[in-house]
Amino acid sequence: MTQPAFIHVVHIRAEPQAVWDALTDPDQTEKFWFGERCQSDWSQGAQMRFRNADDTRGFFGEVLEADPPRRLVFTFRVKDVPEHPDGPSVVTYDIVGDGGMTRLTVTHERFHEDGELRRSISGGWPAVLSSLKSYLETGEPLTRTAA
Repeated sequence: MTQPAFIHVVHIRAEPQAVWDALTDPDQTEKFWFGERCQSDWSQGAQMRFRNADDTRGFFGEVLEADPPRRLVFTFRVKDVPEHPDGPSVVTYDIVGDGGMTRLTVTHERFHEDGELRRSISGGWPAVLSSLKSYLETGEPLTRTAA
């Protein structure tokens, strides 16, 4: 059985290019993504990986679609977490300028029926996106005291 998609929308006082850059630049992701650095050239078909400094956690996948600074779609795999029978889950960033701010919609879909990944990302995405918003608007990301 497939679980419904997770969708989270955040409005950020920044231009779409700044949001795109923050989401795809390893130096910036490390700041707001609680130590996770992205590694990819973000072109269609490219491999991507997010990992922390000691490589104890992270996720990986493949870029399915890249249209800077408007849209990015990639597969999302986590080691030792069951995948949907049809393949890995999929994340879509839709980035839309909206009168001096940007509306970022993150859609994460195609979860395995056991729900482990869905439960995990349901807390993870809101924390990461709140930290991104804080980082872009104030220069200071949120901090996390527990992993």
